[in-house]
Amino acid sequence: MRRAVLVMGVALIAERTPLRAQSPQCAPFAAVVQAGRVCNAAVDGARAFHPIVGLLTSGGNPVLGRAGSLGGLGRFAVTARVNGSNVVLPDLGYDGSTGVVAKDDEIFFPSPLVEGALGIVGRQGLIGLDLLGSAQLLPTGVVDGLEVDPDATSIGSVALGFGFGARLSLFGNAGPFPGVSVSVMRRSIPRVQYGDLALGDDYSFAADVQAWNLRAVAGTRFSVVTMAAGVGHDWYDGEASIRFREPITAAVVPLELDLSTTRTMAFANLGLDFRFVRIVGEAGYQFGKDQGITTVFQDFDPASGRFFAAAGLQFGL
Repeated sequence: MRRAVLVMGVALIAERTPLRAQSPQCAPFAAVVQAGRVCNAAVDGARAFHPIVGLLTSGGNPVLGRAGSLGGLGRFAVTARVNGSNVVLPDLGYDGSTGVVAKDDEIFFPSPLVEGALGIVGRQGLIGLDLLGSAQLLPTGVVDGLEVDPDATSIGSVALGFGFGARLSLFGNAGPFPGVSVSVMRRSIPRVQYGDLALGDDYSFAADVQAWNLRAVAGTRFSVVTMAAGVGHDWYDGEASIRFREPITAAVVPLELDLSTTRTMAFANLGLDFRFVRIVGEAGYQFGKDQGITTVFQDFDPASGRFFAAAGLQFGL
């Protein structure tokens, strides 16, 4: 009898013991373990998925298959491209009764883009300057619970973002030298939301993405075959709106969160160049980073690296 009473007492104390590791925003709810867990799941979900959205909108090479200059005024390239990566989606019905957020689904998430490059300077293949632009289309209809913010720029259920930048090139694959370039781009995606408490979910998070992309690429061409490889570093910023249902009282709690992280990546391109048309594929890896996320998501480690791929059809002179 005494053992039973002791076990019950320990269980009750544990249920009201603050979490040892938690997001600062969730500290006011840590006295009740379930509430703290749901709060952490929502906050950590927003932080974990922020660099994934950034990767899907930025990709690797800003001009698929190319490293050298376009060749100066009158030269251009327009690319219809799709970036993609495997994404594990957390269960939106998580109520904090366990220490692990279950997996809801696992999909290969596509993100279409239209990218453009315009030659400005091109001196005998030695040095070049190109202007870069992009329109990012982040579809939400492929994922249950993912929606575009009603006030965001969108085309139907697709969040519409834009990017701009410049690329400085050397050699342009002139003579024995490979083309080498360094580029900088600024990209943005409006707020998208995962989860909806009005539909019965226990938490939701909505966030936008602003990214700076720095890329260094080297490449060459053999007959109709083009090859390029590069490295990059991304800076991701944004703001998140989080809502979760307090498990004991069922009250809806809103939170606001500033998001900021960085990632490093490497990538390679292989394509076929038919003069005015190019078909290019890309494979790459975004290196992981520990963000201090404390929530355990089933089959998803936010600190691990991530493979990604892209394919594009390019037209230009």
